[in-house]
Amino acid sequence: MDETARPATGSQTLARGLRTLELVSTARDGLSIQEVATHLDVHRSIASRVLATLAEFRLVTRSPDGRYRTGTGLTALAAGIHTTLRAAAEPAMRELAEDLGATISLLVAEGSEAVALSVVEPPGAAYVLSFRTGSRHPIGRGSAGVALLAAQPALPGERDSVTEARRLGYAETFGEVEQGAYGVAVPLPSAEGVPPACLNLITHRGEVAGGSAPKLVAAAARVAAALG
Repeated sequence: MDETARPATGSQTLARGLRTLELVSTARDGLSIQEVATHLDVHRSIASRVLATLAEFRLVTRSPDGRYRTGTGLTALAAGIHTTLRAAAEPAMRELAEDLGATISLLVAEGSEAVALSVVEPPGAAYVLSFRTGSRHPIGRGSAGVALLAAQPALPGERDSVTEARRLGYAETFGEVEQGAYGVAVPLPSAEGVPPACLNLITHRGEVAGGSAPKLVAAAARVAAALG
């Protein structure tokens, strides 16, 4: 048998830990040891050791009902991922804001909400539409919300606007988050370890919104390349 085809013990353990963390973080009601063992196709004792290691680093926590849920240690990891994402996106965002004369934002999906990680306003503009970093709105509203849903796998019964945005590569809305404002958003290509994200333009000027999609798509490709 070719020994090189067999994963090293350390790599296998790491892969199991990462897979377990992924499973727990996406399970609405947490997971039991047996459920983790079933998902990983391993003995219950192995699943227990993997969960105990993750719990030691506060990446998961065992609830009183015996089920494992995400722990506070994930907050630090998420902050690091967000920092990396902002660093990759902001150069392209500044170019877009100056070129189009409109506010450009970077948003990510957090559960059922769209959250602004970064907001760049056009330099020298007398009047702009803007909002604060950290602002949130329901993920089903606005161009950013549609784009974030389009960045994820298709779901049965999803809105036509999400399906269309996935086909076109961008989403357009009017007045869904800010009255009288046009929104155009492009989902970022998925990258390992990075949450669903998008670049979003907001403006009162219809002519700016109407011609912005190709530039946003190109910028999203540059961000994806920067993320590697």
